[in-house]
Amino acid sequence: MTKNILSVYPHPDDETFVSAGTLIQHIEDGYNVTLIIATLGQMGRRMGNPFFANRETLPKIREKELQSAAKVIGINDLRLWKMQDKTLQFRDLNLLADWVLDVIKEVHPEIIYTFYPGYGVHPDHDTLSAATVHAVSHLDAGSRPEIRGHAFGGKGWKSFRKPDIEIDVSDVIDKKMDAVRAHSSQSELITKKMDELIKENPEKKEEILDRFIRERYWLYRFDDDSK
Repeated sequence: MTKNILSVYPHPDDETFVSAGTLIQHIEDGYNVTLIIATLGQMGRRMGNPFFANRETLPKIREKELQSAAKVIGINDLRLWKMQDKTLQFRDLNLLADWVLDVIKEVHPEIIYTFYPGYGVHPDHDTLSAATVHAVSHLDAGSRPEIRGHAFGGKGWKSFRKPDIEIDVSDVIDKKMDAVRAHSSQSELITKKMDELIKENPEKKEEILDRFIRERYWLYRFDDDSK
């Protein structure tokens, strides 16, 4: 039986920084991964130094970067909605949920990766993850895929529970970092410095890449008011 994973993120590079290592591991274990990216990241702040992009060209650049990163990760099913960056909070939540639900019914994922509603910091993160939860809520409780949300801030963050899952991706870290590099318009300043440090101190590679080696998720609990 085919095993399927669905990842739902608003911006090109979210899938890589949040869950590339986990997705690579899933794919190596025989899973198929479907990736929804809602926007083209048109409002991304990084456009090179010196500039290699402007507001008109950045979306095309980020789309190509996303395709390259998806190829590195091993994702063959990429759904790019090409919505406007930083506007998801103004869209109808039910409509977004319907779109996500259509994909869920098509691919029947066992697990969904997204941000955790209310703890994604960016309004696009919180909106699309809330729509994803809303979509899953329409399914019978016994047939709902597990929702693994990434959280890293927001109101009440200090009292939020510890992550339910922490995945060590050190076995695929080189491939993950290749996916990070693929998003060069957004990652070059980070990766260039790290690559220089690793070249100078190869024995400290794991320490230098520590922030990328562990991927953390919080399970969404429909039956728990505290979530």
